[in-house]
Amino acid sequence: MYLNEYKHVHGLTSSNDHVMEKWLEREINLARNIQTKLLNGSIPSIRDAEIQGISIPARLIGGDYYDFYPLENDKVRIVIGDVMGKGIPAAMLMILTRGAFRSAAESTKGPAETLTAMNKALCQDLRLLKSFVTLFCADWNPITNVLTYASAGHNMPLLVKGKEKKVMELPKALGIMVGAFTDHVYEEKRVELEENDTVFFYTDGIVEAENKDREQFKRERLINTLLQHLDKNVDEIGKHVVEAIHTFTEGVPQKDDITMVILKVNKKSDMTKTNFSFISSKE
Repeated sequence: MYLNEYKHVHGLTSSNDHVMEKWLEREINLARNIQTKLLNGSIPSIRDAEIQGISIPARLIGGDYYDFYPLENDKVRIVIGDVMGKGIPAAMLMILTRGAFRSAAESTKGPAETLTAMNKALCQDLRLLKSFVTLFCADWNPITNVLTYASAGHNMPLLVKGKEKKVMELPKALGIMVGAFTDHVYEEKRVELEENDTVFFYTDGIVEAENKDREQFKRERLINTLLQHLDKNVDEIGKHVVEAIHTFTEGVPQKDDITMVILKVNKKSDMTKTNFSFISSKE
């Protein structure tokens, strides 16, 4: 009798576990769909340049983020970020970060002001959760070919010089991660780009990808890949970087999210109208 009761209870438990697993799977897939739609901004059509963003989470849900915000006079604001941690908690923090970016981008003049405003908005919550976010924010101006940028403890993007066929890091802009100090003010830098120059924004999941020998992909391999394909368009460049990482890792499971944004300057056009409706900071 006791054996039959045990089997009955065990059967109910197994059935409940199966139902719970299915429910969790549905919830995670729903969260992933929401993240895909919200956390990786739609690719804008921009004047005299092309742009692409790619994000490959290490788990079903990632903690990396990129976004684009159209500004006046055909300018566009670009942001890429990496939250401490992985999975659902990191994704939830990135949703907060996206909201802070959208709000700050509408009301601030430049990348440094945007990061300063975001830090003030997020610092208390990030401290409470014992977390932080690294961010890189940049404004691309197609009229002047100037990229204005600021960093909150994030990797400095790589600048691929098309004519000289060389790769360098953008001049460093000082700034600590978002969530460290409430009143931190971020530094802003500028660089003038030329035709066929490419700016490669990325998160550390790219350079820290490991192979079977636990050797990292590192920045040198990334630079070599960018040099090999500097004449390609942004879609092809992104594809070749992902392929290079997969070839190097030889099937080793991905440990960290891989995210990149690629901006490439094209030949000047005669366009006088914007490619999309801008959102004025005064609105």
